[in-house]
Amino acid sequence: MADESLNISQQTGLQQKLNPRQVMFGRFLEMTPPEVEDAVRRAVDENPALEEKSASDNFESIDDFNETAEELQRADYGSDDDIPFYRLEANNRSADDSDYEPVLTDSATSLYEALKEQLAELDLDSRDTTVAEYIVGSLDDNGYLTRGLPEIVEDLEIREGMDITLADVKRVFARVRSLDPAGVGAVDLRDCLLLQIDRVPRSLEARVAREIIADWFDLFSKKHFDKIRSHLGIDRDVLAGAIEFITTLNPKPGSLLETVTPTDRLRHIVPDFSVDVDSDGHATVSLLSRTPELAVESSFDLPDSGTPSTDRRRREADIFIKRRRDDALAFIRMLEMRSQTLMAVMESIVKLQPRFFATDDPSAIKPMIIKDVAELTGLDISVISRATTGKYVLTRHGVYPLKMFFNERPKEDVDMSSHEIVEALRKIIDNEDKHRPLSDEALRQRLADAGYDIARRTVTKYRERLGRPVARLRKHF
Repeated sequence: MADESLNISQQTGLQQKLNPRQVMFGRFLEMTPPEVEDAVRRAVDENPALEEKSASDNFESIDDFNETAEELQRADYGSDDDIPFYRLEANNRSADDSDYEPVLTDSATSLYEALKEQLAELDLDSRDTTVAEYIVGSLDDNGYLTRGLPEIVEDLEIREGMDITLADVKRVFARVRSLDPAGVGAVDLRDCLLLQIDRVPRSLEARVAREIIADWFDLFSKKHFDKIRSHLGIDRDVLAGAIEFITTLNPKPGSLLETVTPTDRLRHIVPDFSVDVDSDGHATVSLLSRTPELAVESSFDLPDSGTPSTDRRRREADIFIKRRRDDALAFIRMLEMRSQTLMAVMESIVKLQPRFFATDDPSAIKPMIIKDVAELTGLDISVISRATTGKYVLTRHGVYPLKMFFNERPKEDVDMSSHEIVEALRKIIDNEDKHRPLSDEALRQRLADAGYDIARRTVTKYRERLGRPVARLRKHF
């Protein structure tokens, strides 16, 4: 048997650990204003040692204020002669009168609900109604059928226990495709356009448009108008009229109905900062925080005697009070650190981008990376990254994401930002001849003539960032 021995060895190593409060601070930095408000509300509810400072802590007592509402309204006018007559009229309604009070209602109507209402007006039996509702439930928000009819037949057989054929489903499907808005129930874009064309009065433009979509849709999607005109044997005016007619059709008919839910309405951007620049060019940064000012509840803010109590229940109570007080102080400090960090980052961005905040022109943004802000603030790069993620600033002309200000130089030896080049590219594309749009190489040459010497692949990347297609697809007939 081999000898066995126990050996003790010593090794050194480095390991980084974050304490819970550091992790919590990182999460606080990433929060948006509504998320911070929710976190504060939960903390106040869960920790009895936390309380919101009341207005009486900062202002004089309102007991000394004795003016009535009527006197306040009259004070807005220089004399009684200036007061409008309706301010002087009495409210002659009795207590039994019922006043009308407008009530906010949710007027949003989903596509499914709108189509179901129309189905109720059709002469369908209960079996066909079930099939029609199942088909309507298979439409996406744009009104397109997302599943094949054979799959719907299988679902109806399995889930509804119906004995139904494909011909039955096709018959009901045709009724669904006759509902409003025109185009619902389409299986693809081509089908959607044809459904809409078949609903309009007959005309030369509609007839040619239907022939183009039905027989030459690939050429139309690629804007090969000369080939279409050659195949159809029509002149340019007729083709131009048909194309103009096609552009009036809606590729997403389901979007005609409002499908915004109450939850979606709440998902709006809330700016974290506001920047105001005066006539002298001096910028003032404000943190737009709606969180209440917090304090430690007075019953928990007790001095520590330093001598532990001999009574067990009293000792447990002291431990509870101390823990809750410490948690409250830590939470308050965390909010203060968040505000200080965010302000430091935002003020640094304003210092690094003075031209933008003076003009609100995106092309005035100069190259800036996170490291530049770190050098000004002395904060870690990861802290700055968290502090700018999902944050927005309000200026005189709009709301902008903080991430917009971070951009590298397209070339190391060029002191210009990508925003400036993208803005120049946008102006070139907007002003190009729409009948002969510029290729990416031609765009590169135009930018070079304007002093922006970048590669063609960079031009392609910036063009795609603008959401502009290639030259062939930008061509107008």
